[in-house]
Order: sequence, then structure tokens, then C-alpha cells
Amino acid sequence: MRPRVKVCCITSNAEARLAVECGAAALGLVSEMPSGPGVITEELIAEIAARVPPPVATFLLTCRQDAASIIAQQRRSRVNTLQLCDRVPPEVYDELRAALPGVALVQVVHITGEESFEEALHVARRVDALLLDSGNQSLAVKELGGTGRTHDWRVSRRVVEASPVPVFLAGGLKPENVREAVAAARPFGLDVCSGVRTEGRLDGEKLQRFFAGIV
Repeated sequence: MRPRVKVCCITSNAEARLAVECGAAALGLVSEMPSGPGVITEELIAEIAARVPPPVATFLLTCRQDAASIIAQQRRSRVNTLQLCDRVPPEVYDELRAALPGVALVQVVHITGEESFEEALHVARRVDALLLDSGNQSLAVKELGGTGRTHDWRVSRRVVEASPVPVFLAGGLKPENVREAVAAARPFGLDVCSGVRTEGRLDGEKLQRFFAGIV
């Protein structure tokens, strides 16, 4: 099955339209983060999300770790998917499910080594999908995405094969390596940000080459 593509770090309605026209199945809208690209205001996130045509999914990327804050963000932005970019306590998933029925939950797991395999499988049963990225939560200023780095796709492949839910692959993807990444990890979906941008702006030519490289 051809992987679905989530184009992340969308910063305007024009970028959203371009991504959808090229074939994006989902758009990533980045709220306040400790580091990384693409952060926009929640007001703009709500404006963009309201104009995205179904069935394209709208992902709110959040670094919040408590249910009350995450619920409030979703209600302000009205997205249909929450991407939890940091670890959250187990009870948070239940609180989000109860407060936001119909809103999908996607947990990011940052692949730092073999230990990430167990982490991914541990949280998989609580969410609708996993997203494997290349951040580092142990730094003084956390990296929760948008690093432009790849990680060990062999670990990602193991997660894909063992996970009970769909898995997105993120981290350093670009037109030049997307074919290799798909062959190595066989994910349900791909998440791309910096690899299809030029000077910070979404580049239609790069995006088209990215889609053309998916097999």
C-alpha cells in the first residue's frame, strides 16, 4: 500500500492548499514548542484547520503534557487529530478520550536506540497511531521534532511490524531519500517538513518530487 503523506509545519492557508493539491492526506500545524520550525499561533491554526477539506486530517502538534491544557488547545483550534510530541502520563490518554470523542490521538516516539522499540509498543495500545521521529527529549532544551535528522530505520521497521496501530515515519525525509525510507521501514505514512522547503517556505517542486519518489 502506498504510504499516506502528512505535510508538517504548515504556516499559511496557501501552504495548506499547495500540500493538499499535491496529495497530502494530513497537514501538521505546530503550536508552541521548545525548539524547531513551523510554530504558528493557535488563532492561525484554527483558521487554517477550518478551511482544510475533508477527508484531509488536521494534526495539532503539541508539547503539552497535561490533559487540561491539551483539551483546551484542541477546543480552540478545532483540529481532528492531536499529535502528542512529548511523553505524557498514562492517565492523560483516558482523559483526552473522555473529553474529546472522535478526535484521533497520535503519539510521537523519538527513536534514540533499541529502547525506543519497547517505548513505542508500550504506548501503541493507548493511541490511534504512532509517529516515529528523531528528536531528543533528554536535552536541556528538548527537541520534539523538526530536526531534519534521520534515525535508525531498522528500529522503525521493527515497530511497524509489531505495532497494533498504524505508524508514521518522520525525521529527515526528503525527495532524495524517501524511496529508501519506504523500502527500509514500510510505514503506513510519512511525515515531511524541512525536506520539502526552501528558505523555510513550502516548495511545490520539492513536494512533487517527494510524492513521485514514493513507491
